[in-house]
Amino acid sequence: MQGQQNVLLMKNMIVASTSTVHGASYLEYLLPALESMFEQVDTITFIPYARPGGISEDAYTEVAAKGLSPLGKKVVGLHTYEDPVEGLKNAEAVFTGGGNTFLLVTKLYGEGVMEVLREKIYSGMPYLGTSAGSNITGLSMQTTNDMPIIYPPSFKTLGAIPFNLNPHYLDPVEGSTHMGETRETRIKEFHTLNRIPVVGLREGSWLEVKGDNIVLRGPLTARIFEQGKDAWELEPGAGVNLS
Repeated sequence: MQGQQNVLLMKNMIVASTSTVHGASYLEYLLPALESMFEQVDTITFIPYARPGGISEDAYTEVAAKGLSPLGKKVVGLHTYEDPVEGLKNAEAVFTGGGNTFLLVTKLYGEGVMEVLREKIYSGMPYLGTSAGSNITGLSMQTTNDMPIIYPPSFKTLGAIPFNLNPHYLDPVEGSTHMGETRETRIKEFHTLNRIPVVGLREGSWLEVKGDNIVLRGPLTARIFEQGKDAWELEPGAGVNLS
């Protein structure tokens, strides 16, 4: 048990709702936090698996490299390794970008790197996730907003945090005549059959994970959903204590 606690204390992650906020460039709003997290790192391994089309994995890696360029770090795409398992095992740090979570999870399992990534995160390797790359840090991917364009081998994800996420969380628009389900309605539907808590991360917000301490960062509150309870707001700077 003591050994397990020591492992938990080594996690070092930034789990962000999005890579880009309105009026800023790619990753710009996260750079101060990333500078601290990646301070001791020379090379960041980028996982470009989430994009379903329109941009190649090489081009997506270039986008990530440009966004991270102010940090002066080398960025290498995991797809460039002949053996992605070995590439990930040797990674100093990892950034998983956004896109479609169903595709991302399918490719992580297909390349045999889901469990390797989990082990690296639990060993203390710095990890940045945005959007789909954040979805996979939870217990399952079942609260993603993405279209199920492909059927993954499992909905189970990294379990690096003890709850699920809903990145890009949107509040109902007051006075709207739209009759479709809101994000809150969909998450409540999830809780009719599942007990896993869900954190609705609004744009510009992220979770700072240091060991087993999880703190909400950014300018906005997060919407917290728990089975059988009314949804509530978590203030920036507050710890996230859910299980």
